Amino acid sequence: MPARSVGTGTVSFGLVSIPVRLYSTSETSGGVRFNMLDPTDNTRVKQQLVNPRTGALVERKETIKGYEFGKGQYVTFSNEEIKDLQEQASPAIEITEFVPLAEVEPIYFEKSYYLGPEKGGERAYRLLSEAMRKTGRSALAKHAARGKQYLVMLRPFASGLLMQQLKYEDELKSFDEVPLGEETELKPGELELAVQLIEQIANDEFQPDQYTDEVRKRLWQAIQNKIDGREVAEDETEAPQAQIIDLMEALKASLSKNGDAETGDGAGDRRTRSGKKAAAGNKTAKKAASRDKAEPPRRAAVG
Repeated sequence: MPARSVGTGTVSFGLVSIPVRLYSTSETSGGVRFNMLDPTDNTRVKQQLVNPRTGALVERKETIKGYEFGKGQYVTFSNEEIKDLQEQASPAIEITEFVPLAEVEPIYFEKSYYLGPEKGGERAYRLLSEAMRKTGRSALAKHAARGKQYLVMLRPFASGLLMQQLKYEDELKSFDEVPLGEETELKPGELELAVQLIEQIANDEFQPDQYTDEVRKRLWQAIQNKIDGREVAEDETEAPQAQIIDLMEALKASLSKNGDAETGDGAGDRRTRSGKKAAAGNKTAKKAASRDKAEPPRRAAVG
């Protein structure tokens, strides 16, 4: 079944304009969502806005927005004033420059959309995708939607393009604020052992289908158990206890443990497998199959 687009846009650079459609990259049906109920009769409760000083209920449509600039002090804005300050929505995705993909740190990534060509824009779409793939560069662009102006990055992905919404620099904290403690000198051999440990469990490509959300699987299983009238089994596994140990001995023990686990050609087989890149369609199929197995069919609640 073809994906359903969540919006449209026009990618422009120079005199070239490419009509595109935006598609969500996330599976919204994959998450587990609970509603708040009254335990006396399992009726879904509603949230209301209350003035804590008077106790009176306030309708959402009657509220105004306020910015607290001091304790209990606000400057207020009407909905009309806020609307006048917002960015006018525009389908334009205006490319401002092309930069090496590696220059944009993942910490800036916020949200992703697949981009597909609109009818009539297929040739220009593929031209931009292949040109960026050949140069190893991504495109930085401006995009206005939902009253805001976004900084986005377009880059080649699979057989097409991906648009990633980026954070602005002033939205990020500096790493300099992170306390790292006193600088200590590494013991001789520690770095060498650490590198050996990394190489021992290294892989040449990221295989996301090898990882699953175990908590979500347990939640879906518990939901299915309750639907079927079975008791929910508790996990009695004890959490590992943190302890301070000798770093050198820990590295040696880790190398020894992994060596015992990978006897014969196990490690070599893994590295051979990692060198083979699976097609994007196969990965998507595996992901869907794994999700279908983990999640029980959803049923309407009986109230």
